Amino acid sequence: MKKVAILGSTGSIGTSTLNVIEANPDVFSITLLAAQSNIDSIFEQSKKFSPNYLYLNDDSSSSQLRSKIDSINLNTTVVDEEDYLKILASDEVDIVVAGIVGVAGLKSIHKAVSAGKRVLLANKEAYVVAGELLNELAESNNSTIFPIDSEHSAIHQCLSGKTDTSGGVRKITLTGSGGPFLNRNLKEFEHITPEEAVNHPVWKMGKKISVDSATMMNKGLEIIEAKWLFGINSEKIDILVHPEGIVHSLVEFNDASVIAQLSVPDMQIPIAYGLGFPERISSKSQSLSLEKIGQLNFIKPDLLKFPSIGIARSCLESGGTSSSLLNAANEEAVKAFLDKKICFTQIAEIISFVMDTIPINTVKELENVIEADFLGRESAQNRIQQLNN
Repeated sequence: MKKVAILGSTGSIGTSTLNVIEANPDVFSITLLAAQSNIDSIFEQSKKFSPNYLYLNDDSSSSQLRSKIDSINLNTTVVDEEDYLKILASDEVDIVVAGIVGVAGLKSIHKAVSAGKRVLLANKEAYVVAGELLNELAESNNSTIFPIDSEHSAIHQCLSGKTDTSGGVRKITLTGSGGPFLNRNLKEFEHITPEEAVNHPVWKMGKKISVDSATMMNKGLEIIEAKWLFGINSEKIDILVHPEGIVHSLVEFNDASVIAQLSVPDMQIPIAYGLGFPERISSKSQSLSLEKIGQLNFIKPDLLKFPSIGIARSCLESGGTSSSLLNAANEEAVKAFLDKKICFTQIAEIISFVMDTIPINTVKELENVIEADFLGRESAQNRIQQLNN
């Protein structure tokens, strides 16, 4: 039995992971479920899956959860942060599924990689801000960082389960649906509402990542992630808008052959691939029916409508803490947009402001990343306040 810890168990990645584990009961056991503050969801999950440990990042919610667990005499322990991190590094965990949104998940991922765990990474932000550090840490501790977002999982599959692109790879193409505003006139962008932005046409996701898809910042972050995951220069990474969401990414080799990975848009498929690798296990997902789909379309993204892609590419040229500043500014700007403090087009404007005003420093240790994250958020918040005055 493979012992699994699921970080962000109440979110879309976490619930999809639990569905896959439920479909393969003889292969996996759950050591730990962790979330931010969703008491009711993690309580129901604990009753169904009987994990050894539960962790909520919010102290008040954690206390309430402990009372609920005690009331039904469930053989599950609610732990504090210190014990949570110890468990991640212990022999009680083989696989860590990192589904916490944003840079908030970096500390736990760093701990798991340091302990030599197999980390299934859905949290692209952690790899964006600290990819080089995490790679060095993984190599020195015999840890495996395994992508389970659909695009990078697809690339991994196209490369026959490798992460080395030095052997004859000409180009990687990341696909994206284009989000809900692919065909919206740019002149109407400033009137886009948060309710429209989170209404993704293909995927069912959380609010933050849905807005990233609407701005196409998710593709920009994926370019940075692909560089660190597959050791490939950004000029060899392309993006295609693919509204149907069936082809999840493509790899072109030096002989001009192109291999693509196709499936219905369901996160349980890349999660099952990551959990079971190198074996293929049940994902509980539907089979792909190309005859029902009829046609597949591909177009180049409009960089005027979606400037986030270009901003993200510039980070790879700048290096250092630039990716940390980008991610911090984006998280703060998206939050402000969802809170209706800024308009949709101001998300990219705030990110550009931060990138232009905060000095970029060399990354030598995790503290450099954390400091840049703080400075980026502070600058973004100041700019948001200026725009509101």
